[in-house]
Amino acid sequence: MPSTRSSSLRRRWFAGLMSGTSLDGVDAVLVRFEDVGSSPDPTHRQGPGPDARDPAVSILALHHAHAPFPSALRADLLALQTPGGNDELARAALAATALAHLYAETLKPLLDIAGVSVHEVAAIGAHGQTVRHQPAAGYSLQLLDGALLAERTRIPVVCDLRSADVAAGGQGAPLVPAFHAALLGSAEARVVVNLGGMANLTLLGPGQPVTGFDCGPGNVLLDAWIGHRRGLGFDADGAWSATGKVLPALLQRLLAHPYLARTPPKSCGREEFDLHWLLAQAVDREDAADVQATLAEFTARCVADAIAEHAAEAQAVLVCGGGAYNRDLLSRLRGAMPHRRLATTDEVQLDPMHVEAAAFAWLARQRLSEMPGNLPAVTGAQGPRVLGALYAAP
Repeated sequence: MPSTRSSSLRRRWFAGLMSGTSLDGVDAVLVRFEDVGSSPDPTHRQGPGPDARDPAVSILALHHAHAPFPSALRADLLALQTPGGNDELARAALAATALAHLYAETLKPLLDIAGVSVHEVAAIGAHGQTVRHQPAAGYSLQLLDGALLAERTRIPVVCDLRSADVAAGGQGAPLVPAFHAALLGSAEARVVVNLGGMANLTLLGPGQPVTGFDCGPGNVLLDAWIGHRRGLGFDADGAWSATGKVLPALLQRLLAHPYLARTPPKSCGREEFDLHWLLAQAVDREDAADVQATLAEFTARCVADAIAEHAAEAQAVLVCGGGAYNRDLLSRLRGAMPHRRLATTDEVQLDPMHVEAAAFAWLARQRLSEMPGNLPAVTGAQGPRVLGALYAAP
């Protein structure tokens, strides 16, 4: 049964703050959730309940805002993802405080626009910025000054959401499959694909355990290459990749990356897929637009091959994250999965750009309800864990 504390939170707002591997900025949401269906603990659902149409939670209301990274902060965060450099500890601490200020500055106008006071917000779920992801070595590091964020907003903050899972032997990622299962479980076998900086899958099916994993790059290589060759932050609508042709030899070299052959549970980051790795594939000798087209095809193949291997029975694929707005990438996904129905989460009335931030709002709700937020089948942890450090509001 849900705890009394969980029940008291049902009508409260939760905030989610997300800045991902793509380093494109901060997404903030304000969400009100409602428990529905027959499962009191969606993180442990083994499939839909007796009424397979009902998810474990629904969203009653949602407001969203986005703020780009200031160029100096983005450069600092990107630089900190490569070991070395002078005074790295101080630079990391300063970046963590700068990110807390940016999070607070993104959330405040959203509260004003939504007409929600800080006293109506039960907690903020804040992801922070990943600068190292090394679960095999026992850590995953997200920069954020949670105490400062609580001080600036006057709202309790839940952050450092991966550490408890990693301490239990897990990958600490991906964390969004538990939320996907809670919100998007259905009577049909379906896959939710989050195309952020990295791409991760959530495999949902009636009567089956919820599973998921990072299947490879999402936008990270596409963004890195267009930045390297054209000085742009991203390939809007996939317009540049659509002008190129796929280079078969390069595609095969990319598909030979050893991460892709690893068995789940698994998660990845810039440690596996970044511009340095890409340049080692001799791409600067090729036509730049053809390389971008090949990267789009590589990203689509990583997703399609993972679904074919681990969710062959899936009838539908729902896409969220920034990659959902890349028309060329979605076209390539459809081409790689011609027998599956592909749509974005707009189909279930949830904007693709809202999903991941909403997941962190839900994880804050789980933390305050003292309920687990991880899925051991996804992360490889020894068992369910309550996730996140809690900083009280002043």
